[in-house]
Amino acid sequence: MKLLALGAAAVAVAALGVAPGTASADELPTFDFSDCPAPPSNADPGTWRCEAFVSQGKLTIGGREIPLGEMRLTFSEGRVNGQYAQVFGALRHAPARVPGLAGATLQLRYGGYSDFHSDDVRRGELDVYAVVRHPLLRKDCSIGTEAKPLHTVVHDDPAVPPRIISENPRTAFSGTVDPDLALPATTGCGALGRLVDRRLGLPSPAGENAFHQASYVQYKPL
Repeated sequence: MKLLALGAAAVAVAALGVAPGTASADELPTFDFSDCPAPPSNADPGTWRCEAFVSQGKLTIGGREIPLGEMRLTFSEGRVNGQYAQVFGALRHAPARVPGLAGATLQLRYGGYSDFHSDDVRRGELDVYAVVRHPLLRKDCSIGTEAKPLHTVVHDDPAVPPRIISENPRTAFSGTVDPDLALPATTGCGALGRLVDRRLGLPSPAGENAFHQASYVQYKPL
């Protein structure tokens, strides 16, 4: 895919509210390829590469914005018997503070499905769920679950068009958006779950929410 679309750094800073220096095409992040999965044993030789993404994200629920901070994602892609194939690596996201819920954090986790093969309709698809943490909430409080994750379908963000930064190694910057993400009420939060839902505006139907990402990606042959 090109899951997290690439684009002009200044536009990304303005659109996402990212601090200067964290999304600048002149100040690249450090890429980590340690989560890259190996190609399958029957992979076509010389066709596989790992893609490492470093993203800044923002989740909008109705009129409420939650800055997600840095997310890192890796996967490998190539061909098997001449056909496109991919293997997911990892999604890493540090807990992000939730505005309006003092002491609460939200952390995205991988929901078990990904498809990064882009086409004319979308850039890719990814299942995630969001763990909500607070001293007064139960430990399994979340928006979506591993068994019933949130299904995101990301598209190019026209405000952040793709840009190639370097060819050696190949590095790009882009933006993507899912404008149709439906968000359910929280589950597993305990007695305060309804309060969390009211503060976050959950459940929230498709069309009322958006998942934005501005991402660097670097490629490594396998």
